[in-house]
Amino acid sequence: MSSDLTPGQRSLLETTLRLRHEELERLLKDQQGGLSRVEHARELLTVDSDDVKHREAARELDLQRAERARSELSEVGAALGRMQDGDYGQCEDCDAGIAYDRLKIEPWARRCIACESRREREAQARR
Repeated sequence: MSSDLTPGQRSLLETTLRLRHEELERLLKDQQGGLSRVEHARELLTVDSDDVKHREAARELDLQRAERARSELSEVGAALGRMQDGDYGQCEDCDAGIAYDRLKIEPWARRCIACESRREREAQARR
């Protein structure tokens, strides 16, 4: 665990992560109507509608929302795992402590601001 976080800050961040995890699970369950990812996609493909373009756009938007929620759920779960392992709040790249202000905004952050900025610049340069 990063020595930069106080026990109170760590507790607040853990609570935030757990609440977000529950919220995302509930969102996915509601969005998919209790179906698996594959069953939900199949159901969207078989919905009968007179407006094919509208149906395709709605299906694509629904699938994108679900994928974004699943991705965030994975990140939140990984952050909770890092808390259990004692690695939470440490940058994956440089091992420095991640600032509490950054973690308040994005509690599942894996990198400090400097390393994340460098990573984003490198990704943009590759495009």
